[in-house]
Amino acid sequence: MEKIYHIGTLGQPWGAAEKAQWLSEQAIKRSVFTEVYPAIEALKTDFDIEQYGELNYQHVSGKTYPLYAVKSRNWQSDKPTILVTGGVHGYETSGVQGALRFLQTKALDYSNSVNVLVLPCISPWGYETINRWNPSAIDPNRSFGPNGTATEAQQVRQYLAGLPQQFALHIDLHETTDSDNSEFRPAKAAQDGTVNKNWNIPDGFYTVDDAEHPCPALQKAIINSVAKITHIAEPDENGKLIGEPIQQSGVINYAKATLGLCASVTAAPLVSTTEVYPDSPSATPEQCIQAQVAAVVGALDYLLVQKS
Repeated sequence: MEKIYHIGTLGQPWGAAEKAQWLSEQAIKRSVFTEVYPAIEALKTDFDIEQYGELNYQHVSGKTYPLYAVKSRNWQSDKPTILVTGGVHGYETSGVQGALRFLQTKALDYSNSVNVLVLPCISPWGYETINRWNPSAIDPNRSFGPNGTATEAQQVRQYLAGLPQQFALHIDLHETTDSDNSEFRPAKAAQDGTVNKNWNIPDGFYTVDDAEHPCPALQKAIINSVAKITHIAEPDENGKLIGEPIQQSGVINYAKATLGLCASVTAAPLVSTTEVYPDSPSATPEQCIQAQVAAVVGALDYLLVQKS
């Protein structure tokens, strides 16, 4: 089904005026200053908190957003280093809350075996406006390559490049929502001067492996862990999820570095992007958060078995 977006002229990519109109329609709907930052602050008892950057969006929302990294203590060079990222797309709530929940409940259990690094909310303005893009109408999750233009992504790249450790594992926490079809994909098509054709939103959890460096056994371990919490997405009538062929139960592949995705930001040999479906009638928001934690735990358990 085609959906024509209300901004722009069909067949013409957006210019400055269309992007300005889009930005003028965005509004603050919730607060990272009450829902996210206090939870990060509370982790100081057990973790080291570093501010790796900030987003000065005073001209947009009257706010400057600090960007935080949470690290397990006593990093050791002989331990694998793992990265968990959340909130690359700020509207994907369980990505942020799942990263925080992992820190609150499970991360300490693994800190003797691995160095843990978590970036819980990479796009705080997106979190507050429930948005996929940043104020410049750029998708941060297409901007993690060296030529990316989203400040959110580039500050992550710069921070990680300054760390001496090599990463063994990176899990990037995401959601696929009904608003992908109702808002975000039609807006993207309008910005590009094309027409969007909606895909079926998968009902359930799935992962996105890296087509350029696939690790199917890791994806299977994640799926098996999450299946204890919530249901795994079934393929559509064409055997696909979000337009991509199924590789195994609950798994599709994307070319992550080519697309500039967050999961390509390290050279980790083990990577996965999680996707939960918070609009499912069969899953609660709490289950979605727990599913994200289960995904990280499943990946960590897999890593540790491989290292033993």
